Amino acid sequence: MSPSDPAAPPVSVDPDEARLALGGRVVGPHLPLAPGMVKAVERAHAIGATTLQVFSDNPTSWKRRTDPPAEIDRFRAALERTGMGPLAIHASYLVNVASPDDLLRDRSVETMVAELRMGARYGARFVNVHLGSHRGAGVETGLDRAGETIARILDAVPPGPEIPLLVLEDSAGQGDTVGVTVSEIGGIMDAAIRHGADPERIGICLDTAHLWGAGFDLDAPAEIDRLLAELDARIGPGRLAMIHLNDSRAGRGSRMDRHEHLGAGGIGEAGLRHLVGHPRLAGVPFYLETPGMESGWDAVNMDRVRDLLGGHPLPELPELARTVRGDRSRSGG
Repeated sequence: MSPSDPAAPPVSVDPDEARLALGGRVVGPHLPLAPGMVKAVERAHAIGATTLQVFSDNPTSWKRRTDPPAEIDRFRAALERTGMGPLAIHASYLVNVASPDDLLRDRSVETMVAELRMGARYGARFVNVHLGSHRGAGVETGLDRAGETIARILDAVPPGPEIPLLVLEDSAGQGDTVGVTVSEIGGIMDAAIRHGADPERIGICLDTAHLWGAGFDLDAPAEIDRLLAELDARIGPGRLAMIHLNDSRAGRGSRMDRHEHLGAGGIGEAGLRHLVGHPRLAGVPFYLETPGMESGWDAVNMDRVRDLLGGHPLPELPELARTVRGDRSRSGG
């Protein structure tokens, strides 16, 4: 996200009516905390969201803060006051749990331990992380290394009621990344358990733009049904903790990660409508990582979620929506 993105047309909603229009679904944006932590909660509430995803620190730095921000107590109070949750924290992009480089994996463990501990201070339910790349070592080696590293992370953070779930996000498949298919995600889970991890402390995040880039035909409702059935069969019911809801401006199977406004990309209206209203996903929170959330487009895409759930056709986006970037660095990723 960038202040250079054009501002979205103003959207004004009644927060209570907007929440009711979600029909009990839990949906919210990824928002920046730089303008203020309480302001982020108030913004999410104002656009009719029911949950929120944030970064707890700089997502492109190894350095993690050791003390929580000064606003932390007011932030948590605002979450409780507005009924916003479950809170998700997106971990640093630098983490690579599948790397063949021992030093990089050590740094990844250190960073994720800090993320989980800080997540507890934030009151987060989830800490979501990209799985990284095997860097030429081979997929099977990468899956095992990822599982071993996840076990190390969890071993360093004892379980407790405040400790967030560690959530593993699928990859679009760029480079040598792992976790591209349900089978690969299952292989990482198997490896983590083999190395001593408690599977009850691990969840899965599916990112729709990543799935599309990896080749999943999400514009076909039957393919979505098949994907969810495969996930339950391979990894187990209840393992899907959260969904990153995006359209994609990349081609299906391109192995590219290019987030787009809902209904304006390749996945399109029919696939997204089937997904957000799927009975299997009634209890799974959706987090928007669509473009331009710092410049008002969060409200536009929340409105589009409500249109999808209400069976209404999506209105055409204004021309300036095409100029808003949709790459990973400007969203939750």
